[in-house]
Amino acid sequence: MASRANHGVLLGCALVCAAAWLCSSPSFVSASEGQPASVTPATPTSDFPIASDARLAGDSKKTRFVLDLDKSIQFRAFALADPYRVVVDIPQVNFQLAAGTGTAGRGLIKAFRYGLVMPGGSRIVFDLTGPAKVANSYVLDAANGQPPRLVIELEEIDRTSFVQSLAGASRPELRPAIGEAANAAVPAEAVATPKPAASADPRPVIVIDPGHGGIDNGTQSNGESEKNIVLGFGLALRDRIEKAGKYRVVMTRTDDTFIPLADRVRIARNESAALFVSIHADALPRGEGDAQGATIYTLSDRASDAEAERLAEAENKADAIGGVNLTEEPTDVADILIDLAQRETRTFSNRFARLLMGEMKSATRMHKRPLKSAGFKVLKAPDVPSVLIELGYVSNKGDLEHLVSENWRSRTVGSMALAIDAFFAKRLAIAGPAN
Repeated sequence: MASRANHGVLLGCALVCAAAWLCSSPSFVSASEGQPASVTPATPTSDFPIASDARLAGDSKKTRFVLDLDKSIQFRAFALADPYRVVVDIPQVNFQLAAGTGTAGRGLIKAFRYGLVMPGGSRIVFDLTGPAKVANSYVLDAANGQPPRLVIELEEIDRTSFVQSLAGASRPELRPAIGEAANAAVPAEAVATPKPAASADPRPVIVIDPGHGGIDNGTQSNGESEKNIVLGFGLALRDRIEKAGKYRVVMTRTDDTFIPLADRVRIARNESAALFVSIHADALPRGEGDAQGATIYTLSDRASDAEAERLAEAENKADAIGGVNLTEEPTDVADILIDLAQRETRTFSNRFARLLMGEMKSATRMHKRPLKSAGFKVLKAPDVPSVLIELGYVSNKGDLEHLVSENWRSRTVGSMALAIDAFFAKRLAIAGPAN
């Protein structure tokens, strides 16, 4: 009990420091960052605008993007630096584009991606070859046999002009056009309502975090996307845990929605979670050999090896992929206070990782070094024991066959449920009946 009180004091100090810093510094909150950290059921896509085609035209001086729709929409476009990106927020759209759309670039655009970032809101993110501005943007109504079209015209500029263009006017906290359109598009019964406090439920809370989602596909191989694989696994794990009735389970996402990394951590802290499990599937870049098996990661300031460092860097870029602002970081003082609070939490995290490895090795193939650590942002809740599990490598043929197998998933989910039981049995024994 004393350690939790210390956590509260330290975290309270950290929040005061962080709040003071945020009040004194300009900040940009993206559409996805400005939403409540809650999960709403997927809504039917039949009532949403349909995007049927997307294409690029132009050269390295001026490049045009055109999106064909079945009805006019409202939108807001803005730029982000380091890396250079242009983000277009639109109401939720049913994207019916050809496979591979956006992977090939042209002119100022290296590539682009699209997808859901929140219920009622979609996003298109353009990766740029260099600094560029939105020279013109508009929606054309249907005319002369052509469908309604969203047009974004980009123009090359120098670095200084680009930075100057990132003024407060281009960084609204919530794009009103998107907010209004989203409210009109989402059926009333699908709008999230605050859940009653679950304080009366004495069961430990487990937060399951399927990685990626929405605009962020994660790794991909042979037509399989990491975001879909880990969502299916996470839902199966939730069902197995809930069936036993010992714990309350909260999902960071239950559908194909993009959730910023900070919001995933916030969900765990808001729920006073006793355990946070983030689920992913790795892939080695081409030309870097082959690897196989599951790996369990815990948080560390220094990566346990080069591969762990590479993976943490890749996973921490999820917000950049989604177009989220990455400039907000806690002050040095807050960092120190949070680090103090994390020490006991890391001990519990490492204990659960060892238990998990012991159970999983009887159900699935493990990596040659199954326990690793690195600076994953999603594991940084200072008062919630957290692990990140890479179920396998989608770049490995054998692992991929397992990842899409119902039998494999059932065995692996069962092993993880056993590890969770063992973890809480030890924690409750250590805490004693008085606590």
